[in-house]
Amino acid sequence: MATAHVNARVQKHRTALRMAGLRPVQIWVPDTRRPGFEEECRRQSRLVSRADQDDADLQVLMDEALAEVDGWTE
Repeated sequence: MATAHVNARVQKHRTALRMAGLRPVQIWVPDTRRPGFEEECRRQSRLVSRADQDDADLQVLMDEALAEVDGWTE
């Protein structure tokens, strides 16, 4: 009987949310308890860090090239 009461309360809450213009969405997220999760985070962080450094080097090159181009028009 208690389960029926809880189910009715949950349904009432969901109905109120829908009436407010909301809808349920299921979201899947990584399982942080999974073996290897921590190492995979480290691996991806290293890749991002390297990409950020590569982008920084490229940005310096582009800034220098732009400075040369700006110098031609002035």
